Amino acid sequence: MALYRFRITFEDYDDVVREIDVKSNQTFEDLHRAIHQSTGYNSEYPSSFYISNDQWIKGEEITYLPNQKRIDRGVALMDKVKLLSYIDDPHQKFYYTFNFDRPFDFHVELMKIILDEAPGVTYPAVVKSTGEAPKQFGNVLNVPVAAPEVDDFDFLNEMAIGEDDTDDFSEVTETGEEDDVIAKVDDEEEEDEFGSEFSDDEGFEDDSKMSHGDDY
Repeated sequence: MALYRFRITFEDYDDVVREIDVKSNQTFEDLHRAIHQSTGYNSEYPSSFYISNDQWIKGEEITYLPNQKRIDRGVALMDKVKLLSYIDDPHQKFYYTFNFDRPFDFHVELMKIILDEAPGVTYPAVVKSTGEAPKQFGNVLNVPVAAPEVDDFDFLNEMAIGEDDTDDFSEVTETGEEDDVIAKVDDEEEEDEFGSEFSDDEGFEDDSKMSHGDDY
């Protein structure tokens, strides 16, 4: 049985490449599943191959898990169509879209036809893998990356209380002496403030009396 060796590349990630050997009598669904075996994606999403020309213009569609619109249009199903039915060119091309809700687009190109199967190999078989596939539902192109959640007041807390201050405050609270310490500090501040104020006033009054006494 002849083998088709396909080169598969992401349309938007040129450095990610897979080469897969598939039997000529296997189906488009077999190739679909082999692609996602090589990328690590879950293959159970609506997807389609399109017969393509050298400019990657989409032609006839072959689909997997079709929606009602595709069913009504009578689009061929991947599990019903063998690859050999659409190989008319030694460099036949297929445009492939995986998961229409959050699509990844691929270029699939026939590289060569191998006449003999390798003994002991199960097909489809991934024969070359270059580059790491982007995450399946990660940062697809033109989709902004969400900023990490940040507590708006974290920076205030860090400015107000250092690690050492936090430890000291916790220690006072645990011994039950916090209120006494605060009250004592407040009393001393008030005493100094008002004491100084009164002594200034009294001094001022004495000076006034002395100056009046001199006048009389």
